[in-house]
Amino acid sequence: MPSLRKRFLAVLLTTGVVLGLGTAAILAGGAGADQKSSHRGHPGHHRGHGFPPNVNRLDLSGYKIEAKYTLGANTGSTFQQTYTADSVQGVPVAGPAVGMTFPPQDYVALPIARHTIYIVWQDPTSHAIVDAFVMNFKTGVVFDYAPGTDKPESSGTVRILQQGAHPIP
Repeated sequence: MPSLRKRFLAVLLTTGVVLGLGTAAILAGGAGADQKSSHRGHPGHHRGHGFPPNVNRLDLSGYKIEAKYTLGANTGSTFQQTYTADSVQGVPVAGPAVGMTFPPQDYVALPIARHTIYIVWQDPTSHAIVDAFVMNFKTGVVFDYAPGTDKPESSGTVRILQQGAHPIP
């Protein structure tokens, strides 16, 4: 019986070592492949996922963007957004919001995926968030969240009316 127990423990230990080494080899091979792939391919690719995480701001100066809302709080309204290096002016150009005036706001724009940017408008004095957008220019979809109301969400279509100096990645 002790001999059977020793054989069982030896087989168990050997199996564990083989599995452990196999797993280590697979993980090492995968890590090596990731390192190699990060040096190949198109700029901006990150481990095969298409867009690297970043916090690089995008200068939207010169851009005019149109957001036309079909869902949510802004349904039926179309807004034109005109950007400078550090501010944005939103103007309703169609729908129920026409006639309303909005003060210029500061903004921060971050590229978050190919042809997709996240934009936050901020009050120039308090830096409070006034509006936040995710704009995908490949699909033409905009998501808008304007805090301060019971139903601040809106969605619709977005398009560039005038291109600025800095391309949207």
